[in-house]
This record gives sequence, structure tokens and C-alpha cells, in this order.
Amino acid sequence: MSEHYFSADPTSPARHADLTADVWGHELAMRTASGVFSHGRVDLGTRVLLRTERPHPDSRTVLDLGCGYGLVAVALAHTLPLAQVWAVDVNERALHTTRTNAEAHRLGDRLHVCAPDEVPDGLGFDEIWSNPPIRIGKAAVHGLLQRWVPRLNRHGRAVLVIGRNLGADSYQRWMWEQGWSCERLGSAKGFRVFEVRPG
Repeated sequence: MSEHYFSADPTSPARHADLTADVWGHELAMRTASGVFSHGRVDLGTRVLLRTERPHPDSRTVLDLGCGYGLVAVALAHTLPLAQVWAVDVNERALHTTRTNAEAHRLGDRLHVCAPDEVPDGLGFDEIWSNPPIRIGKAAVHGLLQRWVPRLNRHGRAVLVIGRNLGADSYQRWMWEQGWSCERLGSAKGFRVFEVRPG
């Protein structure tokens, strides 16, 4: 059976590759792992996301939803020094790799890495950042967003990037149908970046 980056527990041997990425003025050295999304590189969607928008400086609780090897979570923690950052993923190897990167950047006290069910009940977020795992299927992505968008604080927002050829515009229409605000912040390289706010 083939493995995917959204497998809960990849069984193939881990192969590591290091990279350096400049995000919001921070030069970030990162470890990546096979079996984790975007092994050895910063994928195009995430690059578009990070070039299009920055976190609000007043945000204090921030979530990287589907953290992969942790680039967005580490960038958020560096850019928001007063914030508590949560990084969640269903992939155990992704969580391990993100913890390794958090420790290397000395962010262990502010960057909390865990499975989705380990996020404390009742914790709200000022911002959610995500390059959602669209390939898990539309119904599963809908469920993912329905679970996490309502956890935004009153004036909170989610910043999402979705490929146009992966249904970005239909997802925007669906989010409107949920009663959420969904504004397009930018579009580049075949990707849309959306700002979503609960109704």
C-alpha cells in the first residue's frame, strides 16, 4: 500500500534533507523528512501563502493546521514573540520533525506540537494558518474546516492557500455557504489565498 504525507504513521525509513527559507525577514534553517509533506523543499502553495500575507502583530494564540515539518509554525513563533503557537498534524513523523525544528530554534516553550485531539478543549485562536491537505478529499477537508474555523476568537481569522485546479473557487463558495466571510487576499502561480472569518 502506498504511503501519503497524510498517513498517520509512515512506516518507510525516514530520509532527511535540510533547507533554509527566508520567511518574513527570518532566515530559517529547517530539517525535512520523507513521508512528510514537501520533503526537501518549500512547496509552491506555501511560498505563495507566505509571500501574500503576514500574521497580525497583536495575535497571541496561533495555529498551524497541518504543520508538516513546521516551517509556518516556526516562522509564526519567530514573528510573534509574545504568541503561543500550536502546530498540529495527523502524521507522527511530521510532529517529530516539527518538534526537532522547534528545539533547534529554541522555541520549545512557545511552540506546542501535537495531534489534533491533544489541543486543549476551549482554546481559541486569533489566527489559523493552513495549506490544507486538499488531496484527502472534499468531504474530509470540509470536516477539517468545520472543526477548526469555529475555534477562532471573536475577531480571529484563518489564512488558507488552495490551488485553483484543486477547487479553490468551489471551496470559497462552500465557505460562504457556511456563513463565514471568505475574502481572496491574493492569487499567484495557480493558487488562491483566502482570509476566512466566522460569521
